[in-house]
Amino acid sequence: MRPGRSASPADRSGPVSRGQRGQATVEVALVLPVLVLALLLVVQVALVGLAHVLVTQAARNAARAVAVDPSPGAARAAATGTAGLQVDRIDVVVGTRGPPGSLVPVTVRYRVPTDVALVGRLVGDVTVSATVAVQVEVAARSPLRSPGWQEEAGGREPRGSQQRAGPGLVERLVPAPALR
Repeated sequence: MRPGRSASPADRSGPVSRGQRGQATVEVALVLPVLVLALLLVVQVALVGLAHVLVTQAARNAARAVAVDPSPGAARAAATGTAGLQVDRIDVVVGTRGPPGSLVPVTVRYRVPTDVALVGRLVGDVTVSATVAVQVEVAARSPLRSPGWQEEAGGREPRGSQQRAGPGLVERLVPAPALR
């Protein structure tokens, strides 16, 4: 610094004046609540995203249950069995179930609780839903058939066969004869 000139604020390397410290405190006091609210909002959005993933899984579970079991409560039981969802907040809607091979849609709706402090009161509960359509399968008690396999006609089990067991059902499958 040259003699006779005063130092500009940028040239001062001394301690910060008392007025500047007070200004920084006021700025932090004004910005901090906005930052905390934004952080809480991000947490709430992440929880809603997690709930959406869980509802999609619940819809898949319910659709699979409807595809193999024609009973009316199968879809609800499968959807409510999904971990992480509160049973009293789930709504399951099953479309008309047609013959084997037709599609049956299942929609699962879930009211996501917004329990994050401050944000929950501002936003309120959010409803997420997922719809899955699956192909109706053959009735649950009939043997399963896959391409390349046929049901054994006799009581003996031929060499190279496979055996599957299910609830109250044992089936024997043998390789199908080669197609000509």
